[in-house]
Amino acid sequence: MDLKTLLLVLSVLGPACGSTLDVDYGGVPLWVNRFLGEPSVLSLRGRMDPSWFRAVNTQSCPSDCECPIQWPTALYCDSRGLTKMPPGLPPRTQYLFLQGNSLTGFSQDAFANATKLRWLFLDRNQLLSGGLDAGLFSGLTRLIHLFMNHNNLTEVPKGLPGSIRELRLAYNHIEKISPGTFQNLQNLTLLLLQGNRLKVVGEPDFRGLSSLNLLDLSANLFKKFPRHLPPSVSQLYLSNNSLAGVEGGVLQGFSGLRYLRLGRNRLVDKGMDPAAFNLSSLVELDLSYNQLTQIPVVPTTLQYLYLEANQIAVFNVSSLCREVSPTAYSRIRILRLDGNKLLPHQLPPDWVMCLRVLHRIYI
Repeated sequence: MDLKTLLLVLSVLGPACGSTLDVDYGGVPLWVNRFLGEPSVLSLRGRMDPSWFRAVNTQSCPSDCECPIQWPTALYCDSRGLTKMPPGLPPRTQYLFLQGNSLTGFSQDAFANATKLRWLFLDRNQLLSGGLDAGLFSGLTRLIHLFMNHNNLTEVPKGLPGSIRELRLAYNHIEKISPGTFQNLQNLTLLLLQGNRLKVVGEPDFRGLSSLNLLDLSANLFKKFPRHLPPSVSQLYLSNNSLAGVEGGVLQGFSGLRYLRLGRNRLVDKGMDPAAFNLSSLVELDLSYNQLTQIPVVPTTLQYLYLEANQIAVFNVSSLCREVSPTAYSRIRILRLDGNKLLPHQLPPDWVMCLRVLHRIYI
């Protein structure tokens, strides 16, 4: 692989990240504002002798936790085999790390003394929906980030405070979303629900999410493209489901949708409505690892189209350009067709005029 190709692959896939305890388990980076005193690490395990923290920090600290002096409002109680909440949470606590324990639930007043919480990490526990009281989080009116990935929840927690901006519930056993669950979450911008057991979405299920930007529903049990999704979404991920097609009008109302990922489904030509992707806002469309034999019709404003590992044998210029002229052409910059039945010499002569701003094509 030459340097130019290597740089291109990196630009498409993004920078590589190592798997460490500091990586957000939900798959989406957590942006840290150090000017606000936010901790830059998610765990202190193996970083420093815990006795040092207690020697230099005179503030109260639960015996099952570490309270670093450099982040005086943070409590690190992660990966300790805890089966219940450490007693005596200091009122100063704003960042609480409880991931990697064996917690199944909490008492109703578990967070009564920690009303200043901004971040709450509960990833990789054994939390059960029955172990979460409906009002458990309602008093945390400053809570911004709630991490509950990799637990045993069967439904989205109720009674969440309206302050939450990011809710991460990936890799649980969630089968339903009760109506009204998100009614008061107007500030929520990110919702991760991948790796659950959702099959359908009802009209009232996502009601109230007026600011949602990123919604990840990958690796669920959807057989049809779900309707009734928040129209404010600009990033929608539905990879690794069992979708057979995309009906016409299913994306109507998504005026700001920019990134749509439908890879690793069961998409076939007859299930794809010609107007399904008629969205001028769309920047990136991922249809890789499906069963398509033709290039679906996409808007000329699209910039990144991923169709690798399908069964495409014909290059349809009309799917990318309705007409070709000095002012009419496709804005596609990256086009992936590798892993199909199409060979380079089978490209029609006019493809160059259609894809005149193309940076890279993979065949």
